[in-house]
Amino acid sequence: MNDKILIVDDEKEIADLVALYLENENFTVFKFYNSTEALQCIDSETLDLAILDIMLPGTDGYQLCRHIRRKHSYPVIMLTAKGEEMDKITGLTLGADDYVTKPFLPLELVARVKAQLRRYKRYNNDAVKEGAVLTCGGLILNIDTHECILNERILPLTPTEFSILAILCRQKGKVVSAEALFHEIWQDEYYSKNNNTITVHIRHLREKMGDSFENPKYIKTIWGLGYKIEA
Repeated sequence: MNDKILIVDDEKEIADLVALYLENENFTVFKFYNSTEALQCIDSETLDLAILDIMLPGTDGYQLCRHIRRKHSYPVIMLTAKGEEMDKITGLTLGADDYVTKPFLPLELVARVKAQLRRYKRYNNDAVKEGAVLTCGGLILNIDTHECILNERILPLTPTEFSILAILCRQKGKVVSAEALFHEIWQDEYYSKNNNTITVHIRHLREKMGDSFENPKYIKTIWGLGYKIEA
């Protein structure tokens, strides 16, 4: 069965072009130029990934992302025309997994779609290879169901947040660098020292876990080295 991709962009030319490239890669595409029809699709279809433009009239891409995250854990890629850091951080904070700044090369977006789907499927399939449940103190990660439970409370995590937590739990007690986390999740994506994507996801994870930055109980920052989680 072909993966199902949602595209929402009010710029018809961009939405049509992206859809064409994805269909050429044998993806099933649901394409919309407005958020009203997109919301109906989100609630009625079983999707594998969503590509959302931020600057939509009415219900914008941020609100669509928030709506998706209430029920679904599949990857979300945000499209932003501004290229401003706050746009990217806001999208990541609301549960997006990646962002692409306009103008972009369609082949780059297709590559990012494939990378997100590979990561999402890989971590779901890791249940067979490495055990379906990871535990660390009061933290329980069920790889099969993609559920995270902390002290008997379910945490609504995005695929990327879940992946980061799973990597740290598998390396329990060991320091994992931001660069290693980045490459493990996004594979061959470019990483630079000033890339704060992992930092944003770690911060959002701590917020959901009720952890403090100054004195974290779960995810600890080892300055100059990376992050670790202990039992």
